[in-house]
Amino acid sequence: MTEYTPANTGTVTRYVVVESYNVTPADVAIRAYEIAKGVMIKENCFGLVVMGKEEDVDRVIAEVRKMDPAHIFVKDRGFPPGDARRCRATLGGARPGFHGIEFEMGILPYISHALEELDHRDAAVIAAPKSAQNAPRLDVYTLKKMIDAQEP
Repeated sequence: MTEYTPANTGTVTRYVVVESYNVTPADVAIRAYEIAKGVMIKENCFGLVVMGKEEDVDRVIAEVRKMDPAHIFVKDRGFPPGDARRCRATLGGARPGFHGIEFEMGILPYISHALEELDHRDAAVIAAPKSAQNAPRLDVYTLKKMIDAQEP
């Protein structure tokens, strides 16, 4: 096996995922390029990949999230853009993790809606959640039956 020598030590890589009707990934990319001093930005179909020193990446992300805070999300990525261990140009086909992001994109509209609703509500009016102590417990036999039903 080839020994791995890290090329980007001291950096972080984050996804900026855009799920908005008002702002496109291209809009976010343009804004990020304007303030990108010290970071590398890669535009893709769902948003951006931003890599650089953590404080610089955080600065860029904080600025672009101002464009539509309830519809722009951030996710850590373990590999820098173009890393041969994860790059689809090297591996062929969809990048590992792409299908996970594709699934998450289907959930983001619900999260966006919840965030927008929270902005319109008064915290004093929202009822406290029910106590988890009073929730009925799942017995072991029912759990075993559920597990067995999932196996082929």
